[in-house]
Amino acid sequence: MRKRGARKRLKFRADDVCSERVTVADYANSDPAVVKSGRMKKAVANAVQQEVKSLCGLEASFVPTDEILSATESCGSSDEMDSKDFTSDRILSQKKKSKRHKENTDEAVGKEYPIDIWLVLASYIRPEDIVNFSLICKRAWTVTCTAAFWTRLYRRHYNRNAPLPIRLQPESMEKMYCLRACVIRSLYHMYRPFASRVARNPAIPETTPSTLKNSKCLLFWSKRVDKQPSLWEFSFKFQRQSPKFRNSHSKLQPPVRYEDVHTNPDQDCCLLQITTFDFIYVPIVMGMTVTLFTINVSTDMRHHRVKMVFHDSPVWNGKKPRFDNGVQVIMDPVHSVRLFDWWHPQFPYSHI
Repeated sequence: MRKRGARKRLKFRADDVCSERVTVADYANSDPAVVKSGRMKKAVANAVQQEVKSLCGLEASFVPTDEILSATESCGSSDEMDSKDFTSDRILSQKKKSKRHKENTDEAVGKEYPIDIWLVLASYIRPEDIVNFSLICKRAWTVTCTAAFWTRLYRRHYNRNAPLPIRLQPESMEKMYCLRACVIRSLYHMYRPFASRVARNPAIPETTPSTLKNSKCLLFWSKRVDKQPSLWEFSFKFQRQSPKFRNSHSKLQPPVRYEDVHTNPDQDCCLLQITTFDFIYVPIVMGMTVTLFTINVSTDMRHHRVKMVFHDSPVWNGKKPRFDNGVQVIMDPVHSVRLFDWWHPQFPYSHI
């Protein structure tokens, strides 16, 4: 039984060398030994000689076979030399092309402008275009890290009539610590496009927020609503956690001299504010991770119902948590559910 993968060698017969019987298969499936050496086998040469004798008559019989073979050998040797020269020329041309391509890439880097020019251009950037501006090049990103950039942005959009907290007043903005976070918060008070975003905050979100999953509860407090004493307000401060496999050190870090400008104690934090019609007992969940958060219709079909499940550790990779081991918090009936990010005016930011 023939082994799989073994190549079948082509057998040359004198009867098959006739010009009328030569096929493409004779060349496509030729013997690798013939191709490698570049010489014609003796059997093939004899077959060619007999075919020439039969076509040309007796004159061809006086031509010795050794001359034919020597001619074929000389042709084969010359072909080998040509092939070697061709390969050497090809290698040299490839080296020249690679060297030329490397030189072209070095020349196509572009021109680097001084950072002062980028700082001047940054004075004409809108607040919503800061991210796109920082992605132009590294020097443009470095400009957005400086204290001068955020100070000019604050002065450009400052409005006296805006109800700013004490920490966001011009006298307090001279501090370098948390300057970037304070300027962003002030823009949601003074800059009209940002203020209109936070103004559109419905009592019940259209879809259940999915950003709270695997968030850690840092603080929890409750109080009565001042204008409506029958309502109770429950506040949960969460901090979003990143997966374990995500390396936080791989992010682009600001320059060391501007670390105080970019410091933000409330980074990746949000506030969940739930208002109910009555007081509801909530167990201690500080330090635990919320693994389930749902908003459904209440049992009376007139209000809403909020359910949260807390565990000691987050659940990653799409695994389903075991609800029997977690702490469940059910609030029913619910008047409103609001979620505030750290830059929202109603977010109780840390003392900075």
